Amino acid sequence: MIGKVSGRLDYRAADHVLIDTGGVGYLIYCSDRTLAAMPGSGGPVALYTDLLVREDLMQLFGFATLAEREWHRLLMSVQGVGAKAALAILGALGADGLARALAMGDAAAFRAAPGVGPKIAQRVVLELKSKAPGVIALGAGGA
Repeated sequence: MIGKVSGRLDYRAADHVLIDTGGVGYLIYCSDRTLAAMPGSGGPVALYTDLLVREDLMQLFGFATLAEREWHRLLMSVQGVGAKAALAILGALGADGLARALAMGDAAAFRAAPGVGPKIAQRVVLELKSKAPGVIALGAGGA
């Protein structure tokens, strides 16, 4: 497991960054919000990460906070929500917005994320409402 990557930003693309960590470059997929907060090329950067391993693929996903990483993991536990859809939801709502939408049972808020339709949005609300308090508490702790 690669839990955190720190180094300097080599480049930023539409959905990922390349971070150089002393000669090794890590390609890390990030939400729009995380990408927008990145420094310019060559600037110092640190991301909490989640490594997704599949039979034919290994991908790193990066997050500004531990709470965002935990939300991503929780979102991926919902049937029909993959890693990219979870990133899209985090990018559209942010960790605080996601917590608010779940607390209010607001499935419409989740539809703001690209690629998330009404069925998936409703499933997210139904499946995560009872699981969310632990992640909400993590976010309130300032992580």
